[in-house]
Amino acid sequence: MAAGAVPAHGASGEASPAPGGQYQQDMVHALAGSLGISDAAAVQRLDSQARQQAVLASLRGPAADSRAAWFDRAGRLTLNVPDAPSARRIEAAGLKARISAHTSGELDRVKAELDRLAAAAVPTGVRGWGVDPAADKVVVQVGDEVTATDRAFLAKAESYGSAVAVRGDGGKSVSMATTIYPGSRMDYGNHYCSVGFGAKDSSGRQVLVTAGHCVESSPDLYFNGTHFAKGTTTRFHHGRDSIDMGLASVDNGTTIAPQIGTWGNGANVAVSGSRRAPAGSDVCKSGATSHWTCGSIKSYNYSVTYTDPGQPATLVTNVGLSDVCDLGGDSGGPWVSGNQGQGMTSGGQTDNQCDGVYGEGVSYFEPLDDALQYYGLRLTTA
Repeated sequence: MAAGAVPAHGASGEASPAPGGQYQQDMVHALAGSLGISDAAAVQRLDSQARQQAVLASLRGPAADSRAAWFDRAGRLTLNVPDAPSARRIEAAGLKARISAHTSGELDRVKAELDRLAAAAVPTGVRGWGVDPAADKVVVQVGDEVTATDRAFLAKAESYGSAVAVRGDGGKSVSMATTIYPGSRMDYGNHYCSVGFGAKDSSGRQVLVTAGHCVESSPDLYFNGTHFAKGTTTRFHHGRDSIDMGLASVDNGTTIAPQIGTWGNGANVAVSGSRRAPAGSDVCKSGATSHWTCGSIKSYNYSVTYTDPGQPATLVTNVGLSDVCDLGGDSGGPWVSGNQGQGMTSGGQTDNQCDGVYGEGVSYFEPLDDALQYYGLRLTTA
């Protein structure tokens, strides 16, 4: 058994019934002590609950669903109901009604789906979950530490929106949404790129703006072993005249932060816009392989021929040219000048040998403002 859970047996022996009553005296006394009331008040409380439950049992129809019943702090039996006519019927019988956002059947289905997910991969950092009619939600209780499996479970739980609440040990609601910083490593298949910029499309959906060659085959993207996005569109195709920009849809429960990670080289850099910096401007980039490197922009509207092992040569046009050093795996990662996002790593010379923040090389980046304009996106800013 997990810590904090005990089997429903233990003490032996039988308690005697309360004199002149239907309840066992030991039970009444224990209840009174736990509530800080007299034994007589405890009996009145039990009688009230029994009467109201009898009324509920006498009702018929979908509005009288015992799964949706709960006692409020005043001791009134309350039923969650779907509409005003149902509420009037319940209140006419002497009970309390509340029009709720979710039916018992809906919450039970959400809970069953979480059970199936947990059976496939047990979320050890999640203490438990179940339907709470008073909260009108499936409540998920989490511990202090969560694993990658836990995060996948919680992301699924939070995908149900208002039907689920995630709470910590103190009972307070917590968000288990994953925040990913641009420049972090993102894996797909046997390869990896770097996380680019977050943005919103015209419908308000969150997308990842990245190098097109990172999402050429619409791959599933993973961060620290957990799925966080899926490639959706690209202007890059091997063996063609290409533009190296693309997008991925971001999972519910994941946020692409508006601050760029610097891999330990000072604080994260907050991005407040995408105004293009002129040639000659200082610029830095973040990537999963060479990490945080800086230099200057040399020119724009540059064309380059890429040669990848096992792939035909590809012409890529309209990239920026820089002496910032980059390496394989940095692709898609963010570039920034001051507080303005500049682009996503596209590629670099194969003989680059990055040596610290200011190690020089030859590199190319896809301009961020071009991608935002082409796809009609609004950059996520700090």
